[in-house]
Amino acid sequence: MLHLQPKKLPGVVESSLILLLVIGIISYFIIKIQTVPHIPILIGILLMVTYGMLKKVSFQDLQHGMVQGAQTGMGAVLLFFLIGILIASWMASGTIPVLMDAAFYLAGGPWFLAIAFAVTAIVGVALGSSFTTAATVGVAFIGAAQTMDLPLAMTAGAVVSGAFFGDKMSPLSDTTNLASTVVKVDLFDHIKNMSWTTIPAFILSALAFIILSPGQQVSPEQLAGFQNGLTEAGVIHWSSWIPLLILVVMAVSKRPAFISLAVSSLAAILLAGFRGIMEWSALWSTWFNGYTAETSNDAVNELLTRGGMNDMLFTIALVILALALGGLFFKTGVIPSILASVQSGLKSARSATLSTALTAIGINLAIGEQYLSILLTGEAYQDIYEKAGLARKNLSRTLEDAGTVINPLVPWSVCGVFLSDVLGVPVLDYLPFAFFCLLCPVLTIIFGFTGKTLTMQTEEKQKATS
Repeated sequence: MLHLQPKKLPGVVESSLILLLVIGIISYFIIKIQTVPHIPILIGILLMVTYGMLKKVSFQDLQHGMVQGAQTGMGAVLLFFLIGILIASWMASGTIPVLMDAAFYLAGGPWFLAIAFAVTAIVGVALGSSFTTAATVGVAFIGAAQTMDLPLAMTAGAVVSGAFFGDKMSPLSDTTNLASTVVKVDLFDHIKNMSWTTIPAFILSALAFIILSPGQQVSPEQLAGFQNGLTEAGVIHWSSWIPLLILVVMAVSKRPAFISLAVSSLAAILLAGFRGIMEWSALWSTWFNGYTAETSNDAVNELLTRGGMNDMLFTIALVILALALGGLFFKTGVIPSILASVQSGLKSARSATLSTALTAIGINLAIGEQYLSILLTGEAYQDIYEKAGLARKNLSRTLEDAGTVINPLVPWSVCGVFLSDVLGVPVLDYLPFAFFCLLCPVLTIIFGFTGKTLTMQTEEKQKATS
């Protein structure tokens, strides 16, 4: 959206007030009135159109800004459609039910929340996708928590924490590759440098989840009813693991996420058809309407009945509206003005790190898009880090610590809306328990203030020549 800047930027005070007004309205509607996020974001769009026209920006230019903003999210929109298809296909083939069944066996031991966090973290690193991890393994742990009467908010917090650990540290992750690419840092140097903040955040989160986990071991009787319901659904089979294996193999071989999800979904639906789970016409219909379970266990039916493109329309509509609002913020010069003013006077490692983190968080709050948070903040601060004598991998690390992992904590963001929809837990409910996502920006700011783990340009050059 950098190309959407107007010829003349408004004053920084004016831009800040406009931005705070829109964010305040969105927050009030979601938190106080408890409306769906679409309504306040649409109101925000109308306010920004009015502001733009008062600033003598033509409606055609404003409309162009909205269209260009929404266009940046079309890749995510297509991916959302495929994730809806993937969930429905994996339900029909028994892939998600068999993952649930495996999760129940793991949940039969102590420290349920810590296990959910660790398992989703491992899967997240393997797949490189927080969305796919949450929509598959995450759903399995949510189902286990429902059955055992455990707090869903805590379970969702553990799932989100683990999924975004994987998204942050996996070389297959889009955000990890974007953060390293935008500031021209080697991918594996970037991942290695992130471990200074990510590993402590992981350990502290695991300890917190151990403490919060049920003190007693969950008895098998508590899980028997649900496991019997899964068996009754008639979808669990040894071949149910095949779609998951296909997805993992394609991810490891660095195939695009779109292709990987499509091939895995197609394999799942073909397996379900050849196994006679449903008639072929009904199976293909699940791609749009989702899978519907029919067992004698209402809890199982509620959990397994999901997926399909139709189920993702809520998320897709919100993504388009949020990105259109982001386009207006740039076309009217609100965000470019704030970024330009922030760049002046940042000369120390302390000020550069703090400002980078706050900017990444602020863009997440204003636009609700982690990719733009990484891209815009990275482009805005490269020169500042050069002047401060800091190696660029410090910038790429801060981009992920305050950009990638903050997005799922914003109710109107792409990740927040998707996760709350898939897991069935509102963002504000799981936010206090998403320890990993909360700790990463805190640790990166602390290290920025103390100078610990920061690499100077001279040190980096010495290592490169040695």
